[in-house]
Amino acid sequence: MNVYVMHFNEVDRTNLPEVGGKGANLGEMVKAGFPVPPGFCITTSAYCDFIAASNEMDKFFDLLDQLKLDQPDEISRLGKLIRDHLLTIPISQTIKFSILDAWKIVGEEKAYAVRSSATAEDLPTASFAGQQETYLNVKGMNQLLQAVRECWSSLFADRAIIYRIKHGFGHRSVYLSIVVQQMIFPEVSGLMFTVDPVTGHRNTISIDASFGLGEALVSGIVSADSYQVRENQIVKKQIAEKKKAVYPVTEGGTVTRELAPELQNKQALSDDKILELAQLGQRIEKHYCSEQDIEWCLAGNKFYILQSRPITTLYPIPKVHDNKLHVFLSIAHLQMMTDAMKPMGISVFWEIFPFGKNSVPFSNSMIVEAGGRLFYDVTPLLYSKALRRYFIWRIAIVDELMRDALEKIVSSEIFQQEAKANKDTTRQVFKLFKPILPLYLKGIPIIVNNLFFLDPSGIIERATAPPEEIINKHRHSIMQASGIERIKRVQESMGKLLQELIGSMMYVPLPFIVLPIASRLTRLWLDENLDVDTLNKSLPGNVTGEMGLMIGDLADTARKYPEVVDFLEKSEDSTFYQDTFYQGLSKVKGGDIFGTELERFMELYGMRCPGEIDISNVRWWEAPTLLVPSIINHIKSNAPGEHRNRFRQGRKEAQEVVQKLMESISNTPAGSLKARLMSRLLSIYRNSTGLREFPKYVIVRFFDIYRQAILAEALALHQRGILEKEEDVFYLYLDELVALLENHFSEDLTRFIDSRKKACEQYQKMTPPRVMTSEGEVITGVRIDIEAPIGALIGTPVSAGVAEGYVKVILRPEAAKLKKGDILVAPFTDPGWTPLFYSVEALVVEVGGMMTHGSVIAREYGIPAVVGIENATKILKDGQYVRVDGTRGFVQVLK
Repeated sequence: MNVYVMHFNEVDRTNLPEVGGKGANLGEMVKAGFPVPPGFCITTSAYCDFIAASNEMDKFFDLLDQLKLDQPDEISRLGKLIRDHLLTIPISQTIKFSILDAWKIVGEEKAYAVRSSATAEDLPTASFAGQQETYLNVKGMNQLLQAVRECWSSLFADRAIIYRIKHGFGHRSVYLSIVVQQMIFPEVSGLMFTVDPVTGHRNTISIDASFGLGEALVSGIVSADSYQVRENQIVKKQIAEKKKAVYPVTEGGTVTRELAPELQNKQALSDDKILELAQLGQRIEKHYCSEQDIEWCLAGNKFYILQSRPITTLYPIPKVHDNKLHVFLSIAHLQMMTDAMKPMGISVFWEIFPFGKNSVPFSNSMIVEAGGRLFYDVTPLLYSKALRRYFIWRIAIVDELMRDALEKIVSSEIFQQEAKANKDTTRQVFKLFKPILPLYLKGIPIIVNNLFFLDPSGIIERATAPPEEIINKHRHSIMQASGIERIKRVQESMGKLLQELIGSMMYVPLPFIVLPIASRLTRLWLDENLDVDTLNKSLPGNVTGEMGLMIGDLADTARKYPEVVDFLEKSEDSTFYQDTFYQGLSKVKGGDIFGTELERFMELYGMRCPGEIDISNVRWWEAPTLLVPSIINHIKSNAPGEHRNRFRQGRKEAQEVVQKLMESISNTPAGSLKARLMSRLLSIYRNSTGLREFPKYVIVRFFDIYRQAILAEALALHQRGILEKEEDVFYLYLDELVALLENHFSEDLTRFIDSRKKACEQYQKMTPPRVMTSEGEVITGVRIDIEAPIGALIGTPVSAGVAEGYVKVILRPEAAKLKKGDILVAPFTDPGWTPLFYSVEALVVEVGGMMTHGSVIAREYGIPAVVGIENATKILKDGQYVRVDGTRGFVQVLK
């Protein structure tokens, strides 16, 4: 026989399937001795048997399974149908008597709070808070049974249905328990977070308090007092004007009343009670071993805990091995790919970049992981004033919001104290960069020779030729091996990669050296500013720009053959892998010609893709349909040859600027000598600026080699029945793959990988912070130095010009459908997004700075761009008409 009722003292966290998250937490706290008002849980068995009495629910569940988030009207209509239907179903006598028997034990004369407790509620990964109904001050048998029925039906409230769809919970698999808890009629009540819910600071307890029942605070009727406690000290008190409060009424239910004037501005909790409550919160957090969101009340000088749930919105903190304050900088934002990475992608970074490591095979101390993203621990760089100033200046070029956040941290009292205690940082910084210092010393002659002695027109050839031989050498070494030997060669290659590429990497600083000199000399000699925006157009040697031009060529070839275009449009929404795609293409007229050109493109750029820094992401050559939307967009948005004409025009404009500048300088005293110097500076600049993209291009080519090698071993493991799918290998770190190949892996592999997949899914839903501390505090930067219209979105101007057009929010480039004149709004852009740039009027990106990928390409293509607008993809909506000012740095929504 099913158990329909369980009292709190019979319940703990193991009973979640029977009593849901809220009920399990209350029972757990009762058993742990926390002050919880008495009560009982109506189990999920009662809900299931109640639902089973309906002949209609199977049909309703089928309809629910078909709903999508973009169908609010249908969700509302169906939800109301189900709720109305459930209110007509009688509660069976067995369930009814079980409820009433428990009610009599706790006290018939008492008033109760009747709350829902879903099985997917108050979990470490899903809050579900407020999705179902709560009924307060319920009195008597009839009110109790009606409240129970209303709670069951509220599982199908609009917001509950939407939440399940959004978070992937099946409508049939979420069951509802009901918590029936004795009402406490408090003088004061409120919420407590055992962490600062705004900044994420883990050592700060935040308390909101107001008079009367907590319903006033939860429902937003009243502004509450706000207190913060840190290390048993009240560090903040904000006393609100509390005009209203919610109180119980005699016959049952609640009423909202005006507070007496003498209470409206009175501190709701005394200082000693604030500290007492904070200590109680710390005990609850310690019991659960996780940060908690707690509902509490104060009655008769005693605190009661009404509910406690884990806080699910906190971003994880990177691990540290001391008690010092650490500052972490998001690599995701610096690399323009804020999606969560799989473990294999993370371990590749650890292997390649040796900052803080004594030798390659060991774990990295400067690059740390949290929430599926990588962070730099930049603390030692910030201790020294000189290093700090230089480092923050360099970061400002990449991301203005990061700069502001770092300046906030280093000016804080706690950081200043840490910096004083760690004055001698030279040794620590040297240790961090010791593995790469010899590489940079080796590269200094390259910079010197190209600045002073070698012909600037040969810079591109000198930078790009050597890596070809290096790539072929590593590919041959890795691919001729197999098994554990192949993976060890992959590790060895990763460890040597920076050393092998240092020659090409040392060309990247050249434009940063010559541009300030050229700009200053222009102001000194001509009293005018150097036209840098035009100088950046159509740069030679930019592999990403050349890739965009080649996609334009593919589009021009395709448009000559209508059957090819038709094939591409039909395959656009599919994921045809290499063999299937080319087989289909070969069957249409012109497919062989287009296919030959596409294969040439894949040889040069097929190893790229959106999010290419994560080795687990599928490459273009593996799934050509990922590239198809860019080709189709180009066909629809550009005339034949337009992309090449624009490139030639940009190059012509740049040459004209140089020529005009030379003429002006020649007319000054000693003009011939000055002109020769300026000509060399600008020639170095034009021939080296495009190379900024080249080292990453080479690294991504190595990533493709590593990916092929790892997948080859994964295929062998799959064929032996060890891996369920080849792609599952990416949920392992590289050393775990080595252990697996050496038969030293001790875990249940299937269960282990499933847990990693769930973790990755959860991480993907999180938004990584730009800057955070080891205390969990997320530091948010702002821009306040831009003049912009009221209501405009402020960002960093990175490509000059003003453009107007209709917003197109694109979250994944392979899903892009653009029209001529659209404004591309994206979370980030890396080279995998470049093919879209020719089809848009302007660019708006959530992350980035002056020298990040999207900014460089936007300047080269001559389209206005603003970056660093947080949540731009959520604030701006498809179809809005906006003005993008890439000169001043704002986006304005127009009527």
